Amino acid sequence: MSCNAKKDPNGTWRIQYRWTDWTGTKKKSQKRGFKTKKEAEEWYAHFMLQQSSDPTMMLADFWEIYKADMEKRLRKTTIKQKEYVMNDKILPYFGKTPINEITAPMIRKWQGEMMEKGFKPTYLKTIHNQLSAILNYAVNFYDLRSNPCRKAGSMGKSKADERPYWTLEEFQEFSDAIMDKQDSWIAFQILFWTGMRIGELLALQVKDIDFEQGTITVDESLTRLDGE
Repeated sequence: MSCNAKKDPNGTWRIQYRWTDWTGTKKKSQKRGFKTKKEAEEWYAHFMLQQSSDPTMMLADFWEIYKADMEKRLRKTTIKQKEYVMNDKILPYFGKTPINEITAPMIRKWQGEMMEKGFKPTYLKTIHNQLSAILNYAVNFYDLRSNPCRKAGSMGKSKADERPYWTLEEFQEFSDAIMDKQDSWIAFQILFWTGMRIGELLALQVKDIDFEQGTITVDESLTRLDGE
């Protein structure tokens, strides 16, 4: 594996390099557009680190490898959820730590800080599961000896406490109270009688409703991503 940084006529730098992919195939490639030689060489060092099965890389670097693989296997909405949890809850604590140096006591301390923030138990479980998932990935594919999340134990819980629900009489009373707000009345009628989720309701189109058969086809859900 070798590299050679060269300056192009337009003043930017490119890096030419040889490398061996995961199948053992030797490849030659290059990347252009770097402002400095140092920037080009740093990119190459980062690239080669991502190609290695090395558990000494920092979690922030390993997250990019994990995400690139998961983007081929998971829905965009799921990836966005993972990105938010990683960027907001995990990487600020562990991003600069080599994955093989993350310990159970470190995780316990992090869990304590998360629990002090007042998150719901189910969300705490989601946050913990994301850290555990990326470390499991490192165990399975990047020679990490063990997942410290197992020794640290989990936090939160998988299922929310049972929520109170309306009786038919209570719903009818509510329905009568909003009778003058036609759009809201129709929306709540659909939600109550079909069990539809709000995202599914918002994604409904006229073509999804068969008035002759009295059926509604639900095959999409509206989800907010990046504020849109």
